[in-house]
Amino acid sequence: MYDRSFDELRTGFTAAVSHELRTPLARILVLLDSADLPGADVQALIDQAKAEVENAGALIDEILFLSELESGKEVVSLGHTAALPVLREVVDSLDDAAARAGVTVTVEGDDFVEVPLRPRMLRVVGENLAENAIRYAGHGAHFTFEVHRAGDFAVLTAADDGVGVSPEKLPRLFERFYRADSARTSRGTGLGLAIVKHVVAAAGGDVEADGGLGRGLRIRCTFPA
Repeated sequence: MYDRSFDELRTGFTAAVSHELRTPLARILVLLDSADLPGADVQALIDQAKAEVENAGALIDEILFLSELESGKEVVSLGHTAALPVLREVVDSLDDAAARAGVTVTVEGDDFVEVPLRPRMLRVVGENLAENAIRYAGHGAHFTFEVHRAGDFAVLTAADDGVGVSPEKLPRLFERFYRADSARTSRGTGLGLAIVKHVVAAAGGDVEADGGLGRGLRIRCTFPA
């Protein structure tokens, strides 16, 4: 039986990918054309073009990764992993980026809580959650990973006290390529939280966001223990 809704979803995703890839390519062309202008700072323009190439490469990598997740080629859940050690590694790896953004990052909770994710998949979740806060929370914000057990569930919370997101936009944060107003000028791919949701869901968990403008953002991932 023909599934029109799936076909429409695939067509929409293809169109979105095409649009997102055209943006850095268009910027690169403008930068290279500008290098021919009299008095142009050629080295600075080349450096900007390189940054755009890196952004396009990151976008392609995340598109391919999300595609592998959706096709089932990338195994998400294989045994259980203690969450805090992996999240501490994530925070350490992002220390320089957090310092540049003026965001303080901490990890707290129960060292014995495990989540039903491979270490690599937990690292993917942690990196995307932390990078989202570092990129968008704003200078002076504080971001915290917190892990605890709630009955038969393991809960991973990623919360910041930064600029926040308006309540009506919260449900859209996990859509592919969606960016809230404060994020539209960012070099983010718009796929990070979509990847988080897909990984958590593939492991049998749920993810939700809450917060508000000026009240920060909290993303709560709940897994069956």
